[in-house]
Amino acid sequence: MSERDEKIKSLVNMGFSEDEANEAIIRCVDSVSASRVAEDCHSRNLSDHQVTDRCFNSFGGRKKARLMEESRKKRKRYGSGGQGNRPSLDGSDEDSMPLPNPMVGFNLPGYSGPSVTRMLSKLDTGPPFFYYENVARAPKGEWAKISRNLFDIQPEFVDSLHLCAAARKRGYIHNLPIENRSPLLPLPPKTIFEAFPHYKKWWPSWDTRTHLNCLQTCVASAKLTDRIQRALVSSSNPPTKSVQKYVMDECKKWNLVWVGKNKVAPLEPDEMEYILGFPRDHTRGVGKTQRYKSLGNSFQVDTVAYHLSVLRRMFPNGVRVLSLFTGIGGGEVALHKLGIHMRVVVSIEIGEASKKIFKSWWDQTQTGTLIEITDVKSLTNDRVASFISQFGGFDLVIGGSPCNNLAGSNRHHRDGLEGKHSALFYDYVRILNFVKSAMGGRRM
Repeated sequence: MSERDEKIKSLVNMGFSEDEANEAIIRCVDSVSASRVAEDCHSRNLSDHQVTDRCFNSFGGRKKARLMEESRKKRKRYGSGGQGNRPSLDGSDEDSMPLPNPMVGFNLPGYSGPSVTRMLSKLDTGPPFFYYENVARAPKGEWAKISRNLFDIQPEFVDSLHLCAAARKRGYIHNLPIENRSPLLPLPPKTIFEAFPHYKKWWPSWDTRTHLNCLQTCVASAKLTDRIQRALVSSSNPPTKSVQKYVMDECKKWNLVWVGKNKVAPLEPDEMEYILGFPRDHTRGVGKTQRYKSLGNSFQVDTVAYHLSVLRRMFPNGVRVLSLFTGIGGGEVALHKLGIHMRVVVSIEIGEASKKIFKSWWDQTQTGTLIEITDVKSLTNDRVASFISQFGGFDLVIGGSPCNNLAGSNRHHRDGLEGKHSALFYDYVRILNFVKSAMGGRRM
């Protein structure tokens, strides 16, 4: 065991959780290097309890109660700044994983906040690398479960409004390096008027929005936009406060934009493609309703590309990808925009419209091997093993399991990871663990 592991073991034997022990050691190392602590302790012939006290003094207190109080306060502060290493995920804190504010992940392009370091065990690092995504505002305790099933790695929560003109609050758990990331260039527009300057002509002064809300899988009806227009026409200029409130509530809910005098309308599919970072006409070729649905369920490409950008130097000859819940290929589009060749992609996607969109894009842009599988449950361990044998393994396992039972808009079946659709998360875990095991990594 390393010196650090021995200290952690000593603390755990005294009754502290592993997370608390890690926290104490990290703080101790921040103030005094590990070698100096060890040298000083041996020269003084200090006991294990005295060594522990010294670490606790550096941490801010000597007693377990004080350590737990400091840890509790840190978790409460977690929502007011950058994201740290990993939260306590023991049973007592299972329901508490506050979202940070601002939601900028471990770092973002141009963000000048405090730098973040992340420590992963050797068994948790890639390859194979993995990347998992889902909605940030899941029911209480669900992200703690997700993290616990993915090697206790802390989620990186990011709101895409820091990268584009629409909010998209998502959590990402991955074992990718967080240093030396780089954004896609040119940088995407970050406000409504930067993305769509032609709307400014009709935009009323009392609509102060600069960003759109999260792009959904459905849009406002013609009846609603007609009601809004009639309410504005029959009101004064400017409209009364009550009319303004009614209009703004609907505009924010449905991401309506001003296309004429007193006239609002939903975004068109090609406008959603643009905001989400997809190429123009990416979803064209299926029905309009399916286009909205597939885009509402997709990755925000610029965000994902920023995280995946570290793979460029690691895999100059291309990557082998296992893509679970591929959707319309947000991860693959990100890799393509980064200039990373996809030698092989094994894609699992059940939606026929999404499969059609992704396959059309692949045939037009890629030269690698694409293998398509419909149902994630049909991807047995034996089948994964055959792919690993055939292609020599996977460099990246990527995907975001269905959010149907996690999303806040689903009030009737918001059953978390036990819900019918979101329970497919456990298939992601099963497959990832088998890939890691088969390729010599840790299996949970």
